[in-house]
Amino acid sequence: MSDFDLIEEAAGYLRQTLAPVPEIAVVLGSGLGNFADALDTPTVVAYDKIPHWPVSRVVGHAGRLVVGEVGGRRVLALSGRSHFYEGHSMGVVTFATRVLGRLGVKTLIVTNAAGGINLRLSAGALMLIDDHVNFMGSNPLIGPNDDRFGVRFPDMSEIYSARLRSVATDVARDQGLPLEHGVYVGVHGPSYETPAEIRAFRTLGADAVGMSTVPESIVARHMGLEVLGISCITNMAAGVLPQALVHDEVMETAQRVKGGFIALLKGIIGRL
Repeated sequence: MSDFDLIEEAAGYLRQTLAPVPEIAVVLGSGLGNFADALDTPTVVAYDKIPHWPVSRVVGHAGRLVVGEVGGRRVLALSGRSHFYEGHSMGVVTFATRVLGRLGVKTLIVTNAAGGINLRLSAGALMLIDDHVNFMGSNPLIGPNDDRFGVRFPDMSEIYSARLRSVATDVARDQGLPLEHGVYVGVHGPSYETPAEIRAFRTLGADAVGMSTVPESIVARHMGLEVLGISCITNMAAGVLPQALVHDEVMETAQRVKGGFIALLKGIIGRL
């Protein structure tokens, strides 16, 4: 079967299981899966039940798809994602995004846990992604282009929707929630970055660093979805503080800010 056929088979299964399919979807990063638990009248589908769907083995990624309601709006949440550093191809990493696009999702909110590069950021801050730098050494659109997904050379001049960023900014202001803006740099991983790499990324204009989001955002725009990106700064990047980086800190900080994070997502979805 072709990649398109595999994606269509997964989409067909979800159409039957979740009808009607929401037009808004959220990808939840490491430790941020609590949002899925906050959905009303949920329908839960384990990833291993969906044909061809990749299953993440990373701590902090539950591996389930949840459809429910937020303020009367029907929303699809992916609690867990596959990562390039797990050894997957870019096609596997972006499989879920392709399925969402074929399902008819129009708006994709991508979230992640990230390391703070900009010294104005601190652990626990939420950062709206204004743009990104792809430092993963690959691109999910490499290879033959299938016109059923999108054009060969898609425009990326506004990969993160200005309209959605304006909505998110307004919601955060109304909630009294501090919301930073910045550029996210996506790296391969799985090792954390060196202090020298962080200094280089800072020079390039990056404000936060992580190991996800970039491939999904590229593919979503390729398919014409409107994308909003939010980073939870769960730790300061290497060399900023005199301490080693550990994944436990990522999880602990994500849990600490979950209230504000969930409130922000609910507020944004309520205005879409």
